[in-house]
Formats: sequence, C-alpha cells, structure tokens
Amino acid sequence: MSFMAQVHEVLGEYGLIEAKRFVASSKNDVACLEAAHAVMTDETMDINIAHAGFAMASLPHRRTTQQVWERDGGPIKLLIESGLDSSKVPVGIPYGAIARMILLYLQTQAVKTRCREVELGASMNAWLTTMGVPIGGRTYKSVREQASRISRCRLTFFQRTANAEMISNGAFVRDAILPLDPSKGGQANLWQECVRLDEGFYQSLIDHPLPLREAAIQEISGKSMAIDLYMWLAYRLHVLPKPVCVTWGSLRNQFGPEYKEVRFFRRDMLPQLQVALAVYPEAKIEVDEKKGIMLHPSAPPVTPRLSRNSAII
Repeated sequence: MSFMAQVHEVLGEYGLIEAKRFVASSKNDVACLEAAHAVMTDETMDINIAHAGFAMASLPHRRTTQQVWERDGGPIKLLIESGLDSSKVPVGIPYGAIARMILLYLQTQAVKTRCREVELGASMNAWLTTMGVPIGGRTYKSVREQASRISRCRLTFFQRTANAEMISNGAFVRDAILPLDPSKGGQANLWQECVRLDEGFYQSLIDHPLPLREAAIQEISGKSMAIDLYMWLAYRLHVLPKPVCVTWGSLRNQFGPEYKEVRFFRRDMLPQLQVALAVYPEAKIEVDEKKGIMLHPSAPPVTPRLSRNSAII
C-alpha cells in the first residue's frame, strides 16, 4: 500500500490525531495528513474551475527572465508572452502560486456566472484570504505584481492531433485587474469593480472546464507545483482506460523543464506529489523512484453536477 493510500485509510479509521502517531515521520508527512483530513472532512463540496489546458501546460513556478515562456504538455503546448508597460518595458511572465490563485478565481467566477464580466473588489479579497492568500501586508506587493503580469501577457495555445495543429491566440483578460495603489491614495484591500476576460479565453474555458475541489486548492494554495500536479491528475486519471506509466523524464519536461538533471527534479517533485495526492483521496497511482509513476483509472475529485444556474461544472 502506498504512503498516501495508507494516510487516507488510517485517517478514515482513526482520525487525525491517531493517524499522526501511526504514519507521520516528517514535517511533510504531517502536512499531508492535515491536508488530507481537511479535504476528507469538508462538507461544503465547493468547486473551483480551471481551463483544462492548464492541466497539461502551466505557468512557471519561479520568476523567469524569459520574455516568452514555453510549456509543452504533449498534445497541448502553451506560449506566454510578457506584456509591456506604458514605457514599452516588459513586465514579465506571471509565475508561482499567487498567479495561479488569481487566475483560479477569475476562471471559477466566469464559469459559474456564465459571464465574461467577473466581480472583483470585496468578493475577490474574501476568496483569496480564505484560500490563504491575503492581499495585504507582506503579500500585497506579490499580489499586485502578479495581477499586473496577468493583465498584460499574451497567450498562444497549440493543440496537436494526428493530422493538424490548432492555434488559439489571446490573453487572460481584456482589462487590467490591478488592486489600487495605496501609495497613490488607494486602499490595499480594494480592486477595481470588475474585469472582462478575453473573449477567446472565456469561450475556450466554457468549452473545456476542469472542476476541482476548493477544499483541496485551499490546502495547497501556496505550493505551485502541487497545484499543477493536482490539476494534472484531476484531468488525466478519470479518463484513463487502463494503467499507464509516465517516466521521470516526461514528468520533468512537463512540470520542471528548468531542471537540468532528472534526479534533482524527482527529489523536489516527490514531496509536492505527496501533498497533491493527499488532497485527492480518489487518486490511484504508484511511484517507482527509478522509472516514474504508474497512473491507474480513478474517480474524478469532483462528480459532475448541475450548478444553480444550470451550468454543468
């Protein structure tokens, strides 16, 4: 039995306190137990939505000096171009956990309301704070920076088939989503009232939504690689007809192309994979530290259902 399967079984039978005594041997083990417990005891079943394309091709994890970011996920390839400020200076590519959380909010609200216009203001503040990303204090600068990068960057999605390559150009948003600058008389906890998503991005999102457990995202909100792994597993496992092995080389190419050696990628990725599995109890995988990971057909983290506005999410 894998460590995470053992975690979920012990939690279900004995609860969090006893589970820590049975299986926790490191700080990461404790973090996995606490995250798994939060998801297993969540009764709200709230849902977040991401574009399915981001399960295969995502943002960088760290700041990069590249002006065009490339992420190749096999059938999906993503190019993100840095936008410019008013002085024609590149603002940079959005990166890290905060950028992912801002985008998750925008995508979730757009799908749930079936509208390109997404409310910001107090609603976005409250959600980010609940998810562990308060926009005040030390995190304010990071939130503002990522909002600026998201507002200005350009996207190109390439979708490959056996006979063709489909290309989609666009952006995340049509309007800036910057919070007000407190140094210029604004308040750090206020955003503009609303933002419009790019029409092409919005339509593609409506056509290809990926439902995720909000309780799971909340537990991994500060870990960009864990977010990416969770989304990838949520996308792949429930459509697998049979088990498939994904090599460490392939995983490195998709989730950590900045790593020159696979062994260093594997070292850093495994703890993040454990956390991602902790918040996805339905996932069935096996880890082979030499070959890679074996994916098994599994139930999705969210059972498709009708939302209040009759949108299937």
